[in-house]
Amino acid sequence: LKRPGALAGDGFDADSGDDVMEMMQDSISLLVIGAGGLGCELLKDLALLGFQNMTVVDMDTIDVSNLNRQFLFRPADVGKPKAVVAAEKVNSRVQGCRVTPKHARVEELSLDFYRQFHVWVLGLDSVEARSYVNSVACSLLEYDEDGNVDPSSIKPMVDGGTEGFKGHARVIYPGMTPCFQCTLWLFPPQTKYPLCTLAETPRTAAHCIEYAHLIAWPRDRPDDEFDADNPEHMLWMFEQASSRAATFGIPGVTPQLTSGVVKNIIPAIASTNAIVASMCATEVLKIVTMCLR
Repeated sequence: LKRPGALAGDGFDADSGDDVMEMMQDSISLLVIGAGGLGCELLKDLALLGFQNMTVVDMDTIDVSNLNRQFLFRPADVGKPKAVVAAEKVNSRVQGCRVTPKHARVEELSLDFYRQFHVWVLGLDSVEARSYVNSVACSLLEYDEDGNVDPSSIKPMVDGGTEGFKGHARVIYPGMTPCFQCTLWLFPPQTKYPLCTLAETPRTAAHCIEYAHLIAWPRDRPDDEFDADNPEHMLWMFEQASSRAATFGIPGVTPQLTSGVVKNIIPAIASTNAIVASMCATEVLKIVTMCLR
């Protein structure tokens, strides 16, 4: 913060570095949504940049499959809430850091909860969750008599996402820039399978899983709304897919693959998470310090 560089404006003052650091540590409150592969990297980067007052929100618990890339977690943490464990680890490793965990869905939190933070940082793997957070940010906007947005009501959002070797980091100013909902077309379309193939001539394990998801569930459980985060629903899906695979002599149906196909999960790559998180953290620093041209 005391070194001039390409990002520093014409009025850069090296003597203000101490004041900026004090402001980052004591006055700025960040909301980090997601404590998975990208969220772990975000919390680490933001804490090491000097941000000390953060709240992390995540609804998920730690699974053994997370341990290869979500480095804040250990085998003894399996089954515990991600937000709680991530906050404990960052607080214990970075002196002065105060990360508050919220083990909850984003839909369960009040507008007053969201309103208290200066910048929101998104490390989500769900388009639906991003859309909801975006709608909250837009609902907080206030306008003057001329229809202009009140700048004090804007909650800047730094949105990060990864998919295999691909990723993005972008800044959204609700009311000023295109919001998340306005740019949904930027996301690649999800893989779809012809229903005739699923119903008549499945050839892969994924076909059997999608058969259970798209055909067997509505047929056999029409009164139940499918929830991919419900263990009983996912077990039923796995059993149905396994039965269909056995009928057609197709190997490879596993609980992990079932979850991946149903939730459209792309294998995560740790280095992609690290790169995107560093870009997001840099954008947060630029927003808070106005260290940009």
